Amino acid sequence: MIQNLGSKTYLDTLLACDSRTASANGTGVDLEGSTGAEGEAIVILTSDAASAGTNPTLDVKLQESDASGSGYADISGATFTQVTNAASSQKITINTNDTKRYLRAVGTIGGTESPAFTYAVELIYAKKYD
Repeated sequence: MIQNLGSKTYLDTLLACDSRTASANGTGVDLEGSTGAEGEAIVILTSDAASAGTNPTLDVKLQESDASGSGYADISGATFTQVTNAASSQKITINTNDTKRYLRAVGTIGGTESPAFTYAVELIYAKKYD
């Protein structure tokens, strides 16, 4: 069966595009509420090369929770390849049926002399009820 990808997929932001010099926790996205995600979802990290710092690194991972504001834990295997001094566009796939209700991205910046990265993390998914 052929599906119309354009009308069957939805987009949510896990970490909005911004220039960051410190680690950041995204706001949790409710995978059961109005989002109603089901099945496999794609999470995309887009990052510019580091704009400052010595030995800059950016590590981004996904976390899940039963509650929107607390109790987040890492999702096994849901970690992007470390970004350093080159622009990066990466994707990982998760099964929303196997995660807890809330999903968020966490970005950790490392290095010395004020490292900075401009990056974003987006979630692309199909809705359970459409």
